[in-house]
Amino acid sequence: MKKFLGLVAVASALSFGSTIGLDALGEEHVLGGTASAAGRGFAGGAKTGDAEGVAVTNPARLAFDQKVVFNLNFLIEMDLVSGNHDDFSSVGITLPSFNLSFPMGDFGAMGLSLWQHYASSFNQETEESDAKLEYAGSVYELVPTYALRLPYLRSFSLGVSGHYVLGSISRSLTLKKNLDGLDSSDVWGVADYSLTDYVEGTWEIKDHPMYYTFALQYRGREASYYFSYTTGYTLQNDLKYNFRISEVDSLAPTKNTRLIDVPAMFATGVNYRFKKKHNVMMDLTWRAWDSDIENMAGSWNMEKETRTQGDFMASLGYQCDGSGLFYDPYWKQINYRVGAWYRDWYIDGVNEFGGSIGAGFPLGRKGTTVDLALQGGMRFADTNSEWDEAFFAIRIGLTGIGSWGQSRR
Repeated sequence: MKKFLGLVAVASALSFGSTIGLDALGEEHVLGGTASAAGRGFAGGAKTGDAEGVAVTNPARLAFDQKVVFNLNFLIEMDLVSGNHDDFSSVGITLPSFNLSFPMGDFGAMGLSLWQHYASSFNQETEESDAKLEYAGSVYELVPTYALRLPYLRSFSLGVSGHYVLGSISRSLTLKKNLDGLDSSDVWGVADYSLTDYVEGTWEIKDHPMYYTFALQYRGREASYYFSYTTGYTLQNDLKYNFRISEVDSLAPTKNTRLIDVPAMFATGVNYRFKKKHNVMMDLTWRAWDSDIENMAGSWNMEKETRTQGDFMASLGYQCDGSGLFYDPYWKQINYRVGAWYRDWYIDGVNEFGGSIGAGFPLGRKGTTVDLALQGGMRFADTNSEWDEAFFAIRIGLTGIGSWGQSRR
């Protein structure tokens, strides 16, 4: 795979997303991935508040919300890729998550989230236009959530969420005409000649409609904690391979189903609040991969498997909450954030360091907020099949707060 990418990266066309793991699951987006969480280094799963909303790793947090929360997020990421004396850049724009939640008083709270778990998006071709590689696909999850504070133990809450998986993926590897060594009188014979290995498929969970996350949250006067467990599941990817000749003829398609065993995940986090508005938080997630991933592969001697490792992430963040008072100076109403993280990808030998700063800007008196986060870092690949990447990203989130279905005071 890396040799072929080295071929097509001679000149940089417009491309999208990370190059790591394209033939496996692709780039794994941080769970939830909201702009507010990104600004504090993706920490804060234990932080509660009226505008926090759904947390993918901690559904129990939702029980402490008192207002309806709507959240929409955008991600703009630039990757500077290097390896084997080849360097190029890629830029992508995605919509990684959408969240809606609403409280129901003594009956708990419900939420719904749509977020992009994995993404495989890439588009490169050589300056001479004799080779082209395209990936396009995502694994999305629709996540309904329910949370309830415990009777008589109101500082504790329980939460559960289901993860319904959907998505598709395609890959196109094209080798076009190569006139080297041909006499001019023979060029006409290959004028429109090209070979394309085209693969497409869909994603779902094998034998089950969903996988699940269970969480327990404690909210204290100063410190809050959570612990969650996400069940393991098997991803099923039904693929169809089609070898095309010059786009006018093709061989009989072949089919294959690859099964990817995704292990259970454990997550925990703490938020410590002091002087009412200052929050220091830390989150940990861990998933023990114990089997390799079958690649899309196909023809041209592409690698058959991607080796895996333990998937681990540690994030540390700080947030200074705004006053929430409309008559205060505007700079006092802003939420200020900073954070950093370390992450071992699911791919063996790939790890990531990153940092971020962010802010939440209130709009009007009703609680609507625009969140902005700036991120940067490095991904290192200690493997022959992947590249090193420096990345810079901008996340923008729109959060609306309302009181739907609640009586006026």
